[in-house]
Amino acid sequence: MATPSSTTVLVTGGSGFIANYVILALLSGGYTVKTTIRNLSREAEVRSYLTNGGATPTQLERLSFITASLDSDAGWAEAVKGCTYVHHVASPFPAELPKHEDDIIIPAREGTVRVLKAASAAGVKRTVLTSSFGAVAYGQPPREEPWTEDDWTVVDNPKYPVTSYMKSKAIAEKAAWAFVNSEENASKMELVVILPLLVFGPVLGKDISTSLELIKILMDGSMPGCPRLNYILVDVRDVASLNLLAMTTPSAAGQRYIAGNDDGPFSLLQIANIIRDKRPGVGKKPPGFEIPNFVVYLLSRFDKKVRQILPDLGWVPKARNSKAKGELGWKARGTEEVVVDTVDSLVKYGVV
Repeated sequence: MATPSSTTVLVTGGSGFIANYVILALLSGGYTVKTTIRNLSREAEVRSYLTNGGATPTQLERLSFITASLDSDAGWAEAVKGCTYVHHVASPFPAELPKHEDDIIIPAREGTVRVLKAASAAGVKRTVLTSSFGAVAYGQPPREEPWTEDDWTVVDNPKYPVTSYMKSKAIAEKAAWAFVNSEENASKMELVVILPLLVFGPVLGKDISTSLELIKILMDGSMPGCPRLNYILVDVRDVASLNLLAMTTPSAAGQRYIAGNDDGPFSLLQIANIIRDKRPGVGKKPPGFEIPNFVVYLLSRFDKKVRQILPDLGWVPKARNSKAKGELGWKARGTEEVVVDTVDSLVKYGVV
């Protein structure tokens, strides 16, 4: 029987927030890990982040780096060679909407299929794809019942427009399932998909993910008031643990799993209140009131970042994590713990 130390796992996009924690979880579990980055000049930086996350020098000896990009075939055959499992985490996540939606949709779709083709050709047993809740619940009218893994975002409904990022996640994931279920997947490689909601959690350095910009602007005084946004959070550490459960649980093959905690949704104002109540005096005082929707719409005419949140204004996400909990035994941290740990890490590394 193979032991973790004799099992090699690839994590794509090793400089990313979620990828960092998937690598940490794998190293802690004893696996040998490969990871891809676009430029090897970032290897030292990634290793320093992993050290900040608790990786020991002995663990880091089991980590190697390969240069590969989602928009090129170069490097992928080397990256997947000898791997039993792949975690495909890398995907474009812009801070603002691109000028043309294909600028994000095409790299996400073609990059995902590129990784899966290379993995299948190399005889990889299973790929775990980190998609997004954005592939589940958008482009449709609101509803009372929670969204589940059986739901899909509708990317072409003119009554309920979908941002290019959400489109990219749905389109890329559907392309992944199409490949895995096709004759091109000659090795019958398995696929499992993780669908995180809004990912927070402790940063490992000054370079922060797009999702964490939300906490940063609540703390640095650049947000005068809170738009009427609502979120279900998930801690990055819990996303990583779900990735590993999805990798090792035989019955997970062919399944999708929503990753969100139990106590949401929380409004942005409630998140600001947690920061103000639990970490008073840290950064600048978070806003204590909500901005009317019409003001946000006016601001969106001049700010692309604001434009990106328009489809979510007033929307209250509802989702069940019961499948991950019931089938995989997964557990998730509560919202207050996630927010406080995120805030503490942003202060620790001087982001705010």
